[in-house]
Amino acid sequence: MDEIYMRRCIELAKCGFGTASPNPMVGAVIVHNGKIIGEGWHRRCGEAHAEVNAVNSVKDKSLIKESTIYVSLEPCAHVGRTPACADMLIREGIPNVVVGSIDPFEKVAGKGIEKLKNAGVDVKIGVLKQECDWLNRRFFTYHTKRRPYIILKWAQTADGFIDNIRSDSTQKPLKITNVNFDRLVHKWRTEEDAILVGTRTTLLDNPQLTARLWAGRNPVRVCIDRELKVPESSKILDNQAKTIIINGKKEGTNDNLIFCKADFDENIVPQVLDILYRNEIQSVIVEGGAQTINSFLSLGLWDEARIFTNGDEIGTGVKAPHFNHPIAKSEIKDRITLNYHYNTDYYVQS
Repeated sequence: MDEIYMRRCIELAKCGFGTASPNPMVGAVIVHNGKIIGEGWHRRCGEAHAEVNAVNSVKDKSLIKESTIYVSLEPCAHVGRTPACADMLIREGIPNVVVGSIDPFEKVAGKGIEKLKNAGVDVKIGVLKQECDWLNRRFFTYHTKRRPYIILKWAQTADGFIDNIRSDSTQKPLKITNVNFDRLVHKWRTEEDAILVGTRTTLLDNPQLTARLWAGRNPVRVCIDRELKVPESSKILDNQAKTIIINGKKEGTNDNLIFCKADFDENIVPQVLDILYRNEIQSVIVEGGAQTINSFLSLGLWDEARIFTNGDEIGTGVKAPHFNHPIAKSEIKDRITLNYHYNTDYYVQS
């Protein structure tokens, strides 16, 4: 039964996808004599945690002292924007706690479990651990590898081209997917902390990099622009979303615009990831162009790749990134294939 209740915790936790960050997604279920009497999840950073919401949902609070709480991630042990959940569970007198994953955040990292055990609470650890780790792979990667979780994304023709050869923004890009996939990509943008492009893509496409086609938050826009070639009239500089310009010339902040200086005589990718880490960005979609994506691939610095291939489209011009990593799962619609690839310790086959 433990796994059944933990799967429910994971289902609840997913309700916080795209809103809980930079906090982890967490779900909690309170069970009394085989019956769920309370549920909760972490809805938004700064608001009540899953355990608090689960306790508050219980109608007959006297039952809590005879119940078990299942929680997908270790209850926190520190006071941040909200009180420590481990302390709250101790005060409520709950006798049994079942935990999926141990929290890698240094202010928790086993301290919540230690508090509970020291208070006489029976704690069981590791139920559906792999699934719970996978749920919070962005949060785990950020805290264990000190960089964001990296998602590479591109679309290519059947014969492996990503774009036409273009010299300026008046020339149209190669359109490989359709509006249905555009909506999907915008949905993805609401789910991740940031989206990154290089100078060439910004100059040629003048992208907004917002989530216009899907309800939700805009990602932080990140542009690698060594010489600050992107003109002030560009959509990426319109102050509609927080934007980080990684360049070789200046530092500073102007409203939603942040300039971060890097040393372009050294490999830029590790510096980019360090800048994003310091700005508390836990996940980033690397959207282009081919040179930017290849710079991550060449260092093995990626966790997911999501690749659209149009089986009816033949191209010429800019070659797609060279990529032969195994396919984890695949979807086909409108003769367009979407392949997912994973390069992370946390992957759990679904």
